[in-house]
Amino acid sequence: MRPQDRPSFPGRPGTRPAAEAGSRPVLPTQFVNFSFFKVDPAWRRLSEEEQERGKQEFAAVVKEYQNRPGMFVLSYSLVGIRADAEIMLWRIANELEVFQEMTSQLMKTGLGKYLEITYSFLSLTKRSVYVDKMDPEHQNPRTHIIPGRSKYLFIYPFVKTRDWYQLSFPTRQGMMDEHIQVGSKYPSVKLNTTYSFGIDDQEFVVAFETDDPKDFLNLVQELRETEASRYTLRDVPMFTCISHQEIMDALNTL
Repeated sequence: MRPQDRPSFPGRPGTRPAAEAGSRPVLPTQFVNFSFFKVDPAWRRLSEEEQERGKQEFAAVVKEYQNRPGMFVLSYSLVGIRADAEIMLWRIANELEVFQEMTSQLMKTGLGKYLEITYSFLSLTKRSVYVDKMDPEHQNPRTHIIPGRSKYLFIYPFVKTRDWYQLSFPTRQGMMDEHIQVGSKYPSVKLNTTYSFGIDDQEFVVAFETDDPKDFLNLVQELRETEASRYTLRDVPMFTCISHQEIMDALNTL
């Protein structure tokens, strides 16, 4: 990585003054993690008092990190939707190490001792190389995610075929133009694309926020018919998550 491409953090070597960074504000790269948890059936055989104490301990850790500057921790439930995941935490931070620190604390709580992490996806924010001709400026915010408060979140890891990367850039841009045009037909669906090249098993993690699952289903179905879809190698597993603004509300679905 070239020095000029490295993320800048206040108070660290390599940070560029705002005057040198150009007219746009320089925002730190965000690390993104989606962690999926499944509870051991033995937890449900505990007394209600033990269960409540364990949930309160888990929630206290989540709230501690929600109060950290520049960090987002959003909670979701998948109870009754998937068999292999019941709670999901969407975490966004300026430091990679904070995910490890927080997870370590979570797993030491009364609830955490009965949890298994069944999936965990790591990614980074990064500006897309493709230009949205209908709204050329909209891609810049992708370098800094501010998660919304939609009721549903749909997540999946994504890998393209190697043949995709052998195509010329104008050819790929042309196919992405079609892809973007389809997406613009569903303004109720907000797309968050993050990048995992070299740091996890997938190349991208995509997270769609919406209040209407039907719109998301129709969007995905229509995207299957685009030319770019031919170059999809893997886009599973897919997760349907229901938002709970309060972590205790999500835990109470267990």
